[in-house]
Amino acid sequence: MRRLTGWLTRPINNLRLREKLFLMFLLGAIFPLLFFVWYSYETIKSELSDQMYTNTVSSTAQVNSNLENKLDTYTKLSATLYLDSNLRAYLTNNYSEEPILFVDAYKYINNTFVNMLTTNPDIHSMSIYVNNDSLPADDFFVKRIDEKFKQSLTYQSLLDSYGNVRFVTTPPVPDQPPMFTLARMLNISNINNTYGILTINILESDIFRLMEKESFDKTVIIVNEQGLIMSAKDKSMLNRPLTQYVPDDFPGGGQGRFDSMYNGEEMLVVYNTTKYGWKSVSLVPYNSFLSKANNTAKQTLIFALISLGVMALLIYTTARLFTKRVEYLVGMIRRIEREEFELVDIRPLGRDEIGQLGNVLRKMTGRLSSLISDVYKKEIDKKEAEMNALQAQINPHFLYNTLASISSLAIRNSDPRMNKMVTDLAKFYRISLNKGKSQISINEELQLTRYYVAIQQVRFSELLRVHYQIDESVLPCPIVKLTLQPFVENCINHAIWDDKRGIHIMIKANREGPDIVLKVIDDGMGIRGCGNRELPESGSALSGYGIRNVDNRIKLMFGDSYGVSVYSRLGIGTTVTIRIPGR
Repeated sequence: MRRLTGWLTRPINNLRLREKLFLMFLLGAIFPLLFFVWYSYETIKSELSDQMYTNTVSSTAQVNSNLENKLDTYTKLSATLYLDSNLRAYLTNNYSEEPILFVDAYKYINNTFVNMLTTNPDIHSMSIYVNNDSLPADDFFVKRIDEKFKQSLTYQSLLDSYGNVRFVTTPPVPDQPPMFTLARMLNISNINNTYGILTINILESDIFRLMEKESFDKTVIIVNEQGLIMSAKDKSMLNRPLTQYVPDDFPGGGQGRFDSMYNGEEMLVVYNTTKYGWKSVSLVPYNSFLSKANNTAKQTLIFALISLGVMALLIYTTARLFTKRVEYLVGMIRRIEREEFELVDIRPLGRDEIGQLGNVLRKMTGRLSSLISDVYKKEIDKKEAEMNALQAQINPHFLYNTLASISSLAIRNSDPRMNKMVTDLAKFYRISLNKGKSQISINEELQLTRYYVAIQQVRFSELLRVHYQIDESVLPCPIVKLTLQPFVENCINHAIWDDKRGIHIMIKANREGPDIVLKVIDDGMGIRGCGNRELPESGSALSGYGIRNVDNRIKLMFGDSYGVSVYSRLGIGTTVTIRIPGR
């Protein structure tokens, strides 16, 4: 994740500050602006879609109601003939014995059918198919139920209809207007004995008039229960399945909506179902009612782009003015880096944060110039001090030579104690001077302490007894020079209270975790007022460098977590603990 973040931010980090500001401000303006345009468009689209759906549902329901009324009219018309007892009598009479009687039958049928056609101009034609061989057929109002008719869709639709009405499609006939057919079995006296089949051919234009006004801004289609198109503005669609034009299936339920495609356009499809199983289907192209939303979105986008251009110009100008002052300060800082203080003259840059930064930089430049001058002076003083130190090195050599002469004189006078004392003193100073270094190894510190103890044992003889418990792994580790010797010196000068008993001193060195702990333990008289690991007050009578001096030097060298602690009980003894890092 960190690598991915670094890979994404690396190009941005390499840009100049002006380019970063311009890019960030621009992105911060583009995304909210584009989101506002998108949100406005989607909100308007949703509102218009809901409004169009409500209107289309209302108009489709009205078309559906008109369609049901129209089909009810045709059904009642067929019921009149279905219940006509005179018509039934004429169609079922046997005319083989009295052929002349069929004239009355034709007169009744002609009068009845002509009256219906006259009062219902939307009916193209009417016929009754009979199986009474004694009744002559005129092939106009009266026709035979032959094998050809039995193979037709009209006859097949009436199987198991039990006298109920069926609406079927009528195959297109050249030079004739499109129509559909109402078919009904005539079997009122005996359901199982059909005496005729009534067909009424109805003009499709009569159905289309129901939805002609609604077809102005949308496509309205009437389909039957089999999904065949019964009426539409485009007459080439008649008698074809609706799925040929609208590929999506209708959801469940008698009414509803869904989205689909029609003639390559996205459509809102709203449908409603009649009690006859027919559906009124309205196809509303989204472009028809979203054109205003699209125009509004385009205008909003144009205004947004203009605003974005103005904003980009303002942002670029602001970023340029901002970064120009930053670049000026960077140039001044580079001059400071090259120590060209005489060329640094920072002009006032205003009262904002950059102006305040310029003021601070101006003051810092003066202060830095003064400090550098002071450093130069101190370097000169240091060089002079080093020259003096080199000159002072003559004194240790003089001391060593003098001690060597005293040692030779002691040997000549056969005084081994004086010889040993002078030799140990020379070795002590050789280590303690250490060419001016402030650190030595623990091994050297112990050796220095041994030389000091050897010198003091010449004076105190058997009264001074020193023991060592040293972990050899700590010997190479560094320690502040003259750490142990001052505490041994304090033991000798301040802890001996019995000239006959003397004093025992134990020097320990071992590791405790990451640190090294050194201890100087004596069985002397103890230190008054130091029973809680407190250090004696500065200026006390302790000799040598003093406990606090050693503690301060250790803290300066290794940090405040290291140093000296003292535990002492009067008349029992003293334990000095020295903690240093074990590196």
